[in-house]
Amino acid sequence: MAHGFQIKESEVEITAVRSQGAGGQNVNKVSSAIHLRFDIEASSLPEDVKSRLLALHDNRITRDGVLVIKAQEHRSQDMNRLEAFTRLLDVVHSVALPPKVRRPTKPTLASQRKRLERKKKLSETKLGRSKVI
Repeated sequence: MAHGFQIKESEVEITAVRSQGAGGQNVNKVSSAIHLRFDIEASSLPEDVKSRLLALHDNRITRDGVLVIKAQEHRSQDMNRLEAFTRLLDVVHSVALPPKVRRPTKPTLASQRKRLERKKKLSETKLGRSKVI
């Protein structure tokens, strides 16, 4: 998806931390997990995209408007870095296009009649179930 904007690597802060997942004894020695921090306000994204990103109800976005992504699926740091960037791009692209405006429509005359017919039929069915005096 090309949206006319890119995220510069200089706008992303990457830290390597110790992973929690697979890796055996290696997991205790090597910092293979990646913490990616992306300051939405300070980024070069268009203003409308920034506001939609900040409006997301995503618990990865802090109160200060920083999107934090932790990637630790892979055993290698490079793979986790790639994974984190991919997730960042996914989140940004999800709000890249403005939502379509919903224009309310009126039900057609035929659908209104059909609905009333169904109501009448159901009403008669239920009346037939009542006790006979």
